[in-house]
Amino acid sequence: MKVLVINSGSSSIKYQLLDMQTEAVLVSGLVERIGEAKGELTNKAFPGTDRQVVTKIEQPIPDHNTGMRLAIELITDPEKGVIKDRGEIDAVGHRVVHGGEEFHQPTIITAEVIRAIEATVPLAPLHNPANLDGIRVAVELFPGVPQVAVFDTAFHQTIPAHAYMYALPYALYATDRVRRYGFHGTSHKFVAGECAKLLGKPLDKCNLITVHLGNGCSMTAVEQGKSVDTSLGLTPLEGLVMGTRSGDVDPAVHAFLARNKGMGIEEIDTMLNKESGLKGLCGMNDMRDIHAAIAKGDVRAGLALDVQTYRNRKYIGAYMAVLGRVDAIVFTAGIGENDDIVRRESLKGLECLGVKIDAEANGQRAKEPLKISAADSTVAVWVIPTNEELAIARETKSVLN
Repeated sequence: MKVLVINSGSSSIKYQLLDMQTEAVLVSGLVERIGEAKGELTNKAFPGTDRQVVTKIEQPIPDHNTGMRLAIELITDPEKGVIKDRGEIDAVGHRVVHGGEEFHQPTIITAEVIRAIEATVPLAPLHNPANLDGIRVAVELFPGVPQVAVFDTAFHQTIPAHAYMYALPYALYATDRVRRYGFHGTSHKFVAGECAKLLGKPLDKCNLITVHLGNGCSMTAVEQGKSVDTSLGLTPLEGLVMGTRSGDVDPAVHAFLARNKGMGIEEIDTMLNKESGLKGLCGMNDMRDIHAAIAKGDVRAGLALDVQTYRNRKYIGAYMAVLGRVDAIVFTAGIGENDDIVRRESLKGLECLGVKIDAEANGQRAKEPLKISAADSTVAVWVIPTNEELAIARETKSVLN
């Protein structure tokens, strides 16, 4: 079975073609700047092997339909491609950010499913319309080929009501479904499953804390293989300190800024999502730049690091209380996989709770799963690279089987 995975954004399309017999990546690509004067497409055939062929195209890409057609042309190109024609693609798996309360599992896409995804657009106005664009284009390009939606929120649908409800008037939940949904579910589920294998235990016997740290950050308490709490909420703004997103703030900040600064709701929303987090604290949202600035004595860069890792530490402690017994803490995503300082500072002071890391192991780069806990740590600590595309392909295959 060959599965094409599509992650369609507002102005981009990420895609991978995987051979699910071996789970090998046949093609990896990115279409960027859709709708702008100058679009870009980067396509890698047989990535990471001695057969790798990289093709770059720069031209106007007016819409997602054009972008996907260019990608398919390269995938099937007689010289640069990996398959003879699109008929060799057996299924298409789509990342869909928000499934609301409707979707608890990956789902074969039908007209009814598309309507249900459309109904969740108010909950994810920046993401779901773009995801729908990718679905509609793929349905047109691959008529008769099964299409599967894999939802970021699905893994978190096992969270109990006492953890997903906000203490707001109940009518807001009853009529508008205002509640915690959580995101990055595909990543959390993937690394939880990989960690269970490394622990030599069935996933449904594992209690884990999965820590996804990138430009977007989230943390999940996994009890007996199921998500029981997560840091992101109704939107991907709540919780941990992120690259440009604030994470937890006093809700009265909105009213304070409106009354005292004359800011409108859209201005405040933009500030919290795009001008806050690490960027708001020190002007930088790339952790590599922040570390370089700290080395030069930049006090605000140091403050940004301290604020983020302190928030991480608070959530880890809270989720240890939620779970009671913790088998492992798992770091993943760009920062989680590559930044030993953030990992160290996020676990600082948790020795009394049985969490101890090995400094030498923690200093290594984790291209493969890496155990960084000390020999006498009662809680294992792992760094496990996430692979959301492979996870989506596996879910797609599972649904069809």
